[in-house]
Amino acid sequence: MHAHRAQLQLEALGDASRRAMVELLASGGPQPVGMLAAQLPTKRPGVSQHLRILKQAGLVTDLADGTRRIYALDREGIIDLRAYLDRVWPPAAAAAREDDERG
Repeated sequence: MHAHRAQLQLEALGDASRRAMVELLASGGPQPVGMLAAQLPTKRPGVSQHLRILKQAGLVTDLADGTRRIYALDREGIIDLRAYLDRVWPPAAAAAREDDERG
């Protein structure tokens, strides 16, 4: 995974509203903006803006359905993010354990 893409994805997930949208798409499948907005405290324009950021980060995709767009998790983007975390997490966790053992 390209480091720049990982950075965009992690920054996108740094926002609680965007994490909530990813969780809703993961549990409820593809949804239009209005359906997502109905489940969140954020109004529709804000949801659209957050989805744009998630799409730029490669975490969601969208498909046209008439005049509306249906958003879904981007399978490849999620796989890439998981691979990145699997690669960086073990050394970070090991270093934290060593710090705990010394401290």
